[in-house]
Amino acid sequence: MAAMGATPIVLAIAGLFFIFHTLTYAEGTAMYPEAGGSASFARHSFNDMAGFLAGWGLMFSYIITAAISSYAIPSYLGHFWAPLKGSPPIATSVAMCIVVFLMFVNVVGVRESSFVNVFLAVMDILTQVALITFGFLLVFDVQLLKEHIFHYWPGTGNLMFGVAIAAIAFTGVETMSQMAEETREPEVRTPKALILMIVVVLVLFAGISIIALSAMTPQELSSQWATDPVAGIAANLPRDWLQAFFRPMVGILAATILLVATNAGLMGISRVSFSMGAHRQLPAALSRVHPRFKTPYVTIILFALIILVLQLPGFFYSDMFSRLGGLYAFGSMMAFTMAHLSIIVLRIRKPEVPRPFRLRPNFSFKGKAIPVTAVLGLAFSVIVWLVVISSQTYARYVGFAWIILGLVIYILYRRRSKLPLLKSATDADQI
Repeated sequence: MAAMGATPIVLAIAGLFFIFHTLTYAEGTAMYPEAGGSASFARHSFNDMAGFLAGWGLMFSYIITAAISSYAIPSYLGHFWAPLKGSPPIATSVAMCIVVFLMFVNVVGVRESSFVNVFLAVMDILTQVALITFGFLLVFDVQLLKEHIFHYWPGTGNLMFGVAIAAIAFTGVETMSQMAEETREPEVRTPKALILMIVVVLVLFAGISIIALSAMTPQELSSQWATDPVAGIAANLPRDWLQAFFRPMVGILAATILLVATNAGLMGISRVSFSMGAHRQLPAALSRVHPRFKTPYVTIILFALIILVLQLPGFFYSDMFSRLGGLYAFGSMMAFTMAHLSIIVLRIRKPEVPRPFRLRPNFSFKGKAIPVTAVLGLAFSVIVWLVVISSQTYARYVGFAWIILGLVIYILYRRRSKLPLLKSATDADQI
């Protein structure tokens, strides 16, 4: 990892702004409980093109989420077969097979069991809590932690990129927002769920990062255990019986949770594209439903293929996880920027819209109440995005190529459909 000894610090910084991001989504989702997340907020606050750009960036972050999650699965399963962790070509091949498998699962429309997903999530949380507890009892060393932090402090550029990469740990905000349309009483339940997620995620990652730097040197954490840090903690517990118990459990649970996360990425893409297609921001072909399976198969297949293309460099580069991390930061910070900006603009342009969940504290701007957390979240998202595009060549070229491709598709589609580029397609149909 780029942060080296500053790992707990960058996670704390990213965690603080994760709170701001989550609160912004809580207000926006309570106002507009519909699929689309930041794309929906931007469409309501600005216009269709802004909504498209937010949605296109969001789709990119979902693509990278699926790519990263599937890419990390072989590392955790490396406990059972070493080449899965030690051989990039083998790990990449397995990751790509996982994506292909989930593509077929989603096309056929095999339903996920909510009970199984909840059970796996609970078991994963309990395992991490147990690791943190044993870690504090047997591994935690204040002096060693200080030495690792200050002796291996990174440069400013790596510190900032570390914050950007740390954002990968705090995923799930957009996914939960996407589910609002399918939730009973979303105006009340979704904000509560988002706030609960803040507490659980911050506690877990604070504990994991502190114990990880006590159990391993920053070099080990950034190289040998870069893609599977929780497995690194299990492997470095000072009791053989604890290692024998936790190492296989962490491998199985982490791989399973990452499989769920990969699938959630594919499902998130289909939800966003379906919502954008319904508002005529994307060609209707992308929202086409399979006549037998009743699934948006064109979107699922197309974006699964894009994920596979983005994973191909894993056969040739050992730093693929970092490259994918930069791409995720590019897309997610773009979506977060639009989300914060949209909430601020909605406070100014549409103060009369009911807000079942209202951000506080606020400051007054031309008689309008502007949320402080949204302003700070906006500033952070813009700064991190600028750091990524200025320091990460791969993320810069691939990210901007994605934006240009999206704009070309959007403009050609809207022109061919004789729709305005900015004005709402729905309003245009009513004229």
